[in-house]
Amino acid sequence: MADYQDTLKALDVKTDAKGTLEVFSPIDDSSLGKVKEHAPGDVAAIARNAQNAFEDWRKVPAPVRGEFVRLLGEELRVAKDDLGKLTTIECGKILSEGLGEVQEMIDICDFAVGLSRQLYGLTIGSERPEHHMREVWHPLGPVGIISAFNFPVAVWCWNAAIALVCGNSIVWKPSEKTPLTALACQKLFDKAAAKFKAAGHDIPDNLSQVIIGGREVGAAMVDHPAFPLISATGSVPMGRAVGQAVAKRLGRSLLELGGNNALVITPSADLDMAVRAILFGAVGTAGQRCTTTRRLIVHEDIYGSLIPALQKAYEQIRIGNPLEEGTLVGPLVDHAALDHMMEALELAMEQGGKVIAGGERAHSDWDGGAYVHPALVEMPKQTKIVCKETFAPILYVMKYKTLDEAIAL
Repeated sequence: MADYQDTLKALDVKTDAKGTLEVFSPIDDSSLGKVKEHAPGDVAAIARNAQNAFEDWRKVPAPVRGEFVRLLGEELRVAKDDLGKLTTIECGKILSEGLGEVQEMIDICDFAVGLSRQLYGLTIGSERPEHHMREVWHPLGPVGIISAFNFPVAVWCWNAAIALVCGNSIVWKPSEKTPLTALACQKLFDKAAAKFKAAGHDIPDNLSQVIIGGREVGAAMVDHPAFPLISATGSVPMGRAVGQAVAKRLGRSLLELGGNNALVITPSADLDMAVRAILFGAVGTAGQRCTTTRRLIVHEDIYGSLIPALQKAYEQIRIGNPLEEGTLVGPLVDHAALDHMMEALELAMEQGGKVIAGGERAHSDWDGGAYVHPALVEMPKQTKIVCKETFAPILYVMKYKTLDEAIAL
């Protein structure tokens, strides 16, 4: 759509007709353009560039590095509306969440600026007269950042802002489903770098690089010894693989993985407040968050009051175009995610479950997208499917008698 291209143009993001990776919007499954992909063999050269940048950047005083991150935060403030909109266009989350994600980037830049003047070390007395010891923290080196589609920009900035003020260079591999937001962030980084230089400061080339590709490219980054730290966001199986591979070469890993989060509702709970909290936790970002509420454990004495109220709330959820004001649930990221949700619901029913709200595809004017009614599923107990994280808006509901029983689940 023209509106999508206007947003890309506003952020100076250029697609490439000769690119090998085509990017689609979850909103209507329309093509946003193609981008060039890197090959696993490209990682070595990118790592060398990052190492060279690191060797220069580490010599810059930390408060001066903080000034650069301050400028990056200012660029994010200026571009917030456009970058938030592109986040929605590319990953499908509602616009308020897209804008909120960019605000998180701005906030972490503010935090990192303060941190740049607080990189303290201890001063330690020595047994030798007129001597003392001083503790100095050194940067690690090039930091590899592997992010997921559901938070396509904030996760990068959480890592990048801290890494930069501490004296590290960064290499970012975004999800292959959301490369355009990464290219937009790199453009903003370059704008901040130009202003930093214009103010008389030195900043090395290739301090931040974006590498686009699939699992093989990510694996090449994880295995490369030039990255002393790999920060990866994704599934638990991915985290296990990354952690083991990095540990094998004595590197460090920072893993942000999945979650199968539960809420326990006690008899003393404010049920109106509980319904609002449950709804927000279970259907936000169409259930595609590691913090999504996926299990609801309700005391048997209030089960009969809470569940009908929750069913009513589910019936009132507005599903549709995430760019439109008032939409609460946008599309899943793609039709494969919709298939996984339907498979999970089928398994839940085979294991004694009953869908008591939602669970079917939502038809709208945006039929190209994978829209679905969030599902509320009553389960007789915590079965195998309940223990598995499904990246979709499925909330499994169970009863409990005692708090110990609920906590044990």
